[in-house]
Amino acid sequence: MRQAATTLTVPTRGTGLVEVTGPVCRWVAEQGMDTGLLTVFCRHTSASLTIQENADPDVQADLLRFFRRLVAEDPSLYAHTAEGPDDMPAHIRSALTGVSLSIPVQGGAPALGTWQGLYLFEHRSRPHRRELALHLLGE
Repeated sequence: MRQAATTLTVPTRGTGLVEVTGPVCRWVAEQGMDTGLLTVFCRHTSASLTIQENADPDVQADLLRFFRRLVAEDPSLYAHTAEGPDDMPAHIRSALTGVSLSIPVQGGAPALGTWQGLYLFEHRSRPHRRELALHLLGE
């Protein structure tokens, strides 16, 4: 067994989904491992990770609308308001979607389905530079 690790920096434009499938798949291919397990970990508490459809942009728009309805940006609802009205809702959205993904690697690539893409889900309103820790264990 071998292992490899790196950190991927992902700039965001504010609230939304940023597809990271390409850079993650390129890094996995560069490691030269045929089979294994890839862990992708978001090193933040107000952004998260998800695997979603990457063919129809309406999916991303619908997800954004759903999370805005599900977790209101209303400061009167939260005790933690020091970092702005979008911060506590961002923490809740991150808790609901998760910060870590485990993806099998087969044939030297993440074993994603035909329409699946890896996304960083930015939950804050302003742009950020997010870090994803990648770890690959395989052979």
